Amino acid sequence: MKKVVQLWCILSRKNINWRTLLKYTMIKASFEAIQPSARQSFIARKFDKWAFDSPYHFHPEYELTSIIQANGKRYTGSHMEDFCHGDLVLLGPNLPHCWKLDMTNPQPEAAAIVIQFNESFLGEGFFCRTELQDIKRLFQQAANGISFKAGTQQRVNQQLIALIEEENSFKKMLILLDVLQQLALSNEFVLLDQSQTIAERTIAEQERINPVFAYLVDNFRQQVSLDKAASIANMTTNAFCKYFKKITRKTFMETIIEYRLNYATQQLVQTDKPISEISFESGFGDVSHFYKMFKVKMNLSPLNYRKKFMRNLEGGEVA
Repeated sequence: MKKVVQLWCILSRKNINWRTLLKYTMIKASFEAIQPSARQSFIARKFDKWAFDSPYHFHPEYELTSIIQANGKRYTGSHMEDFCHGDLVLLGPNLPHCWKLDMTNPQPEAAAIVIQFNESFLGEGFFCRTELQDIKRLFQQAANGISFKAGTQQRVNQQLIALIEEENSFKKMLILLDVLQQLALSNEFVLLDQSQTIAERTIAEQERINPVFAYLVDNFRQQVSLDKAASIANMTTNAFCKYFKKITRKTFMETIIEYRLNYATQQLVQTDKPISEISFESGFGDVSHFYKMFKVKMNLSPLNYRKKFMRNLEGGEVA
């Protein structure tokens, strides 16, 4: 907060208003600088609930996150999904992400383990060795974001707890290498942001587009302003619309609707809320429009989708 006040004082002397200050801080907040300690070639930390307040951000390091206790929404690139305790995700460099707690449920004990490292943390070309080709392929897949499931999730989460508790730096490194090899050999995973439309952008493009996604993540359930999004990207509205479609291969409105439909779909199967309530909570101002958009995507009405899900659940057919 002190730094923001100092920045405000500097910009005030130059007659820069608070809207410009807000845009400046939002753009800078999207990039996270990570610096390992002198005693360790990678970062291993345990976070409490305050870490879940982090904005939608990106960094050039790989990141392995294990949720010890928490539930909410995970945003990875353009992918959105629920998460709960045990969630285990590996993210590649510059893939934007954030975990947001479910604010309807107080979670004072929320906690996560986060491991961050770059590909050369053990030396240039280390993972190009024949014995490490499986890990090299794992790193390539991580560009999409990888969510690990079942036994892999349970075993690795236990190892990460041991890594955090281990005081010997050499043993920490061995545990991490073993974890990476286990993940590399696992077939219990799901690729998240398969489009890779964000991760494959240049750093300059990401610094421009990621704050826009941060704005969408925080506001898609409310009124989203095209003018506001364009101003965050420091572009005119027309230029922004063309730029956004070039970067994401979708229009700005298609992206908003996709976020809203994903949220609504999860609410349909996880709650017994009325369809109209879910429609409004998801950001749709008109229930009939929600029905129309949902049917286009799912080939079913929201009500029939919920009924089908319940029938499959009772029959044990839900993945």
